Amino acid sequence: MVKPDEKLVFGWREWVGLPELGLDSIKAKVDTGARTSALHAFELDTFTENGVDRVNFKIHPVQKDVEKVVSCVADIIDERLVTDSGGHREQRLIIATLLTIGRWSWPIEMTLTSRDNMMFRMLLGRTAIKGVAMVDPARSYTTGKKPRAT
Repeated sequence: MVKPDEKLVFGWREWVGLPELGLDSIKAKVDTGARTSALHAFELDTFTENGVDRVNFKIHPVQKDVEKVVSCVADIIDERLVTDSGGHREQRLIIATLLTIGRWSWPIEMTLTSRDNMMFRMLLGRTAIKGVAMVDPARSYTTGKKPRAT
């Protein structure tokens, strides 16, 4: 885990990575109105392995592209009732994963939900950036351009 010594300044959207889920880059909307981060997910399948609750799921990591699919697996750390911006309540699985932005990385929690009809496949909520970054809504991609695939 590499957290910055001083607070970073993020724009309202940033390229992020979720390496533990096999995602080098995904465009995220930085949303200080959302407490918890959210990741687009579908075909969720929960199971228990060696006494640990886990979930298999798929995501469409690219906006407006339902052809590209990435399969993921993660430990379930919780299940919570979440209210979205439209006031709808939904029971969601919570996973923990490593977030990378620029050269920094740290663990975050995120919910899994369908975001097919949303512009961004990921929301980066205020809990994930608390104590790490401030948001300048006039800026975008302050931590750099889309990372190249390795």
